[in-house]
Amino acid sequence: MSDLKALFEQAQKDVTSLAERPDNQTLLQLYALFKQATEGDVQGERPGMMDFINRAKYDAWGKLQGQNAEQAMQGYVDVVKQLMA
Repeated sequence: MSDLKALFEQAQKDVTSLAERPDNQTLLQLYALFKQATEGDVQGERPGMMDFINRAKYDAWGKLQGQNAEQAMQGYVDVVKQLMA
């Protein structure tokens, strides 16, 4: 687990130094994987229809319901690796 945690922390640093900003779908995926890895399953009420950004974030995170922290960390690391390639 400690190796994965180190890779996850490095990926968080790497993502800030990307040459190009990822597209919105990729950003949502990264957000959801990060939240799932660090906080677990989605919590709280779904934002209202007019709160587009937070609603999209909530929905993206909700799709990962039941995924454990290790799977989410690995997913995050994999996405960042693809972006850096």
